[in-house]
Amino acid sequence: MSTSNTTPVDQRVDPSVAAELREKRKKTIQSSLGRRHRKEKTFRLFGFSAVLAGLFFVVLLFGSILSKGLPAFWQSSMSLPIHFDPAIVEIGPKPKPAAGESPAQFEERMIAWQMDVGMVDWDALIINGMIARDSKLESQRDELGYLYTSSEAYRLRDMVMNDPSLVGQSTEVKILADANVDVWLAGNIDRSLPAEQQQLSPEVRQVADEMKASGVIENSFNTNIFTSPDSRSSPATSGLAGAFLGSLFMMMIVIFISIPIGVASAIYLEEFAPKNWITDIVEVNINNLAAVPSIVFGLLGAAIFIGWMHLPLSAPLVGGLVLSLMTLPTVIITTRASLKAVPPSIRQAALGLGASRLQTVFHHVLPLALPGILTGAIIGVAQALGETAPLLLIGMSAFVASVPATPFDQSTALPVQIFLWQGNELRNFFEGRTAAAIIVLLAMMISLNSLAIWLRKKFEVRW
Repeated sequence: MSTSNTTPVDQRVDPSVAAELREKRKKTIQSSLGRRHRKEKTFRLFGFSAVLAGLFFVVLLFGSILSKGLPAFWQSSMSLPIHFDPAIVEIGPKPKPAAGESPAQFEERMIAWQMDVGMVDWDALIINGMIARDSKLESQRDELGYLYTSSEAYRLRDMVMNDPSLVGQSTEVKILADANVDVWLAGNIDRSLPAEQQQLSPEVRQVADEMKASGVIENSFNTNIFTSPDSRSSPATSGLAGAFLGSLFMMMIVIFISIPIGVASAIYLEEFAPKNWITDIVEVNINNLAAVPSIVFGLLGAAIFIGWMHLPLSAPLVGGLVLSLMTLPTVIITTRASLKAVPPSIRQAALGLGASRLQTVFHHVLPLALPGILTGAIIGVAQALGETAPLLLIGMSAFVASVPATPFDQSTALPVQIFLWQGNELRNFFEGRTAAAIIVLLAMMISLNSLAIWLRKKFEVRW
């Protein structure tokens, strides 16, 4: 009996059917790949569009700020030959202590001399200087007094008080134009408005235009924005010196308080603290503090530093302490993240060679984590630089017309100064000053972030 080697017909596959199945499978795979590729292209297109949209809005923001702020760094002014005419400046020599004279008697003579200096018609010197530049202005003497800012007369007074030998001499003095004159000449007000809606009379506007055309009034770089504090009596001389130094003092306090405490806390929690429920609660609360609104820290600072400790109101010291509390969670979190990024093998190798736990952390782990720690700390300080809400609650929104000499003196800050200028009633003039202050603030923040990037690249170690 022989066995059959033939395959049953139902177990055979027709070659045409197999080819059809392979073709169908190939089309299915190609269709699936096509859908995947289309989805990938669509996702890449959306991502690229999002980047372009972000860049567009960034360029739009910076373009708007620069277009409004850069012109504010130039201001209308007059360079005038001021002659300290003895016929106008009728004052005696500056008193000096006499033999046998008591301090009270000398002080009385000094006060009388200062009163004589204050009674001088300093405005006449400025008007005479304008006429000396252009003799045609003699017939318009009454209008000339409205062209310059009021504080310039006091500046001439201070010049003579500091150096009485100026009497009888002539010197070139840069005189700032009034804020309303600067707005008119800069074109920041609609010239077609009726006379009753203009800030200057028709005669003063005409004289200002003529002096601008003749070159008596010219645009010059505005150094007052960097060297002068804020001013309400003379808006043309308003500057950022007080706010800049106030922010500088606060950032120094933040750097010397929040960074050492934050880094030390992070090192202890990450490297030395036992892992138990107490450290878990501490870690949770640190993460929660990082999300607390900044205005809450302002309330805390007002209650503790001003209400309980009776520290001076509106002082950079208080502002720095409040911002230090706000920055601490950020410094701790970024420092812990940098320490975690160091491979465990570094610690194990150091411990294996006989190093103590302290030596392992400070000789091996910390140097490797330093770039991330510095980056996080500087970014935290840059964030604190732009905070406004907590400073408003500790009184730093008050008008301060002086430059602070110490962190205990009253002051304001750059973000608060921007807030105050934005709400000023002389909007046409201070809109440009506000944008200029934003440029200064952004320049400081970009500088801090650039420093963070440079330090990260400098200390970065690859393993």
